Amino acid sequence: MLEFIVSNLSIIICLAAGLGLLVVEMFVPGFGIPGISGIALLIASVVLMWLKAGALAAVGLVVIIMALAAILLSVSLKSAANGRLSRSRFILKDRESAEEGYTAASDMNIFVGCEGEARTVLRPSGIVEFDGVRLNVVSDGEFVAQGARVKVVRVDGNRIVVHSV
Repeated sequence: MLEFIVSNLSIIICLAAGLGLLVVEMFVPGFGIPGISGIALLIASVVLMWLKAGALAAVGLVVIIMALAAILLSVSLKSAANGRLSRSRFILKDRESAEEGYTAASDMNIFVGCEGEARTVLRPSGIVEFDGVRLNVVSDGEFVAQGARVKVVRVDGNRIVVHSV
């Protein structure tokens, strides 16, 4: 067993370092040095195996690499979600919550029931002015001419739906 490990030490080192660098790449923004180096080391381990033991052994190593990579990536993702890794400095813990004043979109429900004037043709989207406030709106499927009076019937997130009055 020791003789096998010593004779294949370069393959084992390339394999272990390549998989380790791929795990590091998951937590480093962008596709950079760790990812490229990890892929290069994994390719080097396959090439070394091919040269040392033949094509069938190299294909077997590719299957082993894919299985080990899947296991390592899933374990590290689970750890990043709620394991020991989630308490490390690698994982961003800042949150933008509503209690701190962050909002995903402004609340446009205040415009429901308001009437305004179409500043552009709505076919089906365009601009309507409500008491001096210009907003992008969508008609309720109908053509609305410029200058026509419209009323807000509902708000879906940032989408304000109007129909002609």
